[in-house]
Amino acid sequence: MSERYPIQSVDRGDPRYPRLLDLIQNPPRRLYYRGDLSLAARAAVAVVGARKATDYGRWAAFNLAKTLTEYGLVVVSGMAYGIDSEAHQGALAAGGKTIAVLGCGVDICYPARNRKLMNEIWENGLILSEFEPGTTPRDFTFPLRNRIISGLSVATVVVEAGLHSGSLITAERAAEQGRSVYAVPGNINRVMSFGCNKLIRDGALPIVVFDDIAKDLKLVRADAVEKRSAALGPAERAIYAAVCRQGEMTVDELCVETGMPPQDINGVVTVLEMKGVVETAQGRVFASL
Repeated sequence: MSERYPIQSVDRGDPRYPRLLDLIQNPPRRLYYRGDLSLAARAAVAVVGARKATDYGRWAAFNLAKTLTEYGLVVVSGMAYGIDSEAHQGALAAGGKTIAVLGCGVDICYPARNRKLMNEIWENGLILSEFEPGTTPRDFTFPLRNRIISGLSVATVVVEAGLHSGSLITAERAAEQGRSVYAVPGNINRVMSFGCNKLIRDGALPIVVFDDIAKDLKLVRADAVEKRSAALGPAERAIYAAVCRQGEMTVDELCVETGMPPQDINGVVTVLEMKGVVETAQGRVFASL
């Protein structure tokens, strides 16, 4: 397995370095990885929570991750027991992509019992860390990796958390980075719900249905994208697919993504607007719901 997925690295300043992560305060100078680094350039949502999760929390994390992948989003988490593992597994079960950010070297499986899951993520996702290979997990490494989890993501969802859960640090980092923070409401009589309910009280957006995040990001499901794409011409299809992957794009970004000149992009976007497939606002192009 290690020969098939060698350890590689990417430095800040390299065009392959994740764009969103580069925008945070104190981004990692170097990232070590195994798997498909291009996933770190796609629109992603972090799903995090308690290690000692309840059945409700596990169910919510698994099915939320499945729903997110149906909208073409990448699911980011920390490969810990409980909520993190369920989030990765939900994305993989739906045929989606997932990124695991580790608090140790990418050559170390932590927790050790997640070896099978780690192998599956190598096959269908990305394993990422700022720590050199061989670095063992320590108490201080996990808060550091949490800023990467939120930094890769347009939004962070806390599914279940006690009052002192590390996932609340991830939510705090996301807020500091100007990213959206969501929380899954829980039973007020359960310890594992205290953290999420407090986040909602303090301003986090509650998850009422699993589609909430995608609707806020103006994304459409993959099956709807396929139906709409079937009725489009090649240039229209290329632009529409790019917007659906990223959630929103500028004309300049579409030029880079498709290789088309600005005048052609503007003309095609106008036609797509007339067809009700995309919307434009403040210089950005969105997929219509």
